[in-house]
Amino acid sequence: MEVIIVRYKTILILLGVNHFQEDLKNAILLGQAVEAHLSVMLIAMAAPPPIGAYAETVSAAWLEERQGDIAKLADQTERVKEQLASSGLSFDVQEVYTEFAWADADIGQRALYADLTLVGQQAARDDDLRRRIVGGALFQAASPLLFNPTDHAANLSPTSVLIAWNSRIEAARAVQQALPVLQLAKEVHVTIVDPVAKVSSNGEEPGIDIAAHLARHGVSVTVDVLASGGKAVDQVLKQHASEIGAQLIVMGAYSHSRLRERVFGGVTRSMLEAANVPIFLSH
Repeated sequence: MEVIIVRYKTILILLGVNHFQEDLKNAILLGQAVEAHLSVMLIAMAAPPPIGAYAETVSAAWLEERQGDIAKLADQTERVKEQLASSGLSFDVQEVYTEFAWADADIGQRALYADLTLVGQQAARDDDLRRRIVGGALFQAASPLLFNPTDHAANLSPTSVLIAWNSRIEAARAVQQALPVLQLAKEVHVTIVDPVAKVSSNGEEPGIDIAAHLARHGVSVTVDVLASGGKAVDQVLKQHASEIGAQLIVMGAYSHSRLRERVFGGVTRSMLEAANVPIFLSH
């Protein structure tokens, strides 16, 4: 426990203004478990302004809607502060009213000052907010992201962890940033799907190098080399996570270009959309 407290002293929790009570409750439980400072960002994204001739007839209604959104954000911020005040935790709260196009920049700026960014189930279910969080916290900040799609608090001292390993820098960075968690786990499975055994990719024995590195840090590690059998990589990973009882998945995010991932999907996107255990992500 001491290692985790030292490593993750500030946790940024991102909340959508409309649905956040469960996410906040679970964030508080996590913060209490690791004695962290909670930095809370309550986000409301404004509707785009009307344009063209149509704008002349709806601008007043649009301005009224914005004023209502701002008032709601202020009210919800007070509710968040009241709940945090009774938690016994150190905390700060920032309310952000932003445009959809700028939300990731606002999130990224705040994530610069956190050791870990936490996304709960309610925020994860909001497609627009989830995309902005990923775009900001992962691509515009140095800290990792803990994506928790479950209805209970994430656990930073899990019994079993699956590392989705592909010998790329994003995966290596995720392992380094998750090391305090991995050191506490009873079993860590370095999992490789359809590896190519050559020096320029996974080495002659895929997974052996990263396993040795982790073992030197006191991690109890095994290497699982899996054949996809024609299945998508994300399906293989999720099935294996279920088979080993993994309580956390550690993986690098978006190894390919963001444009390609956005257009064609990819393992990261599929994992985020259908995961049923928390995922520790780094880019």
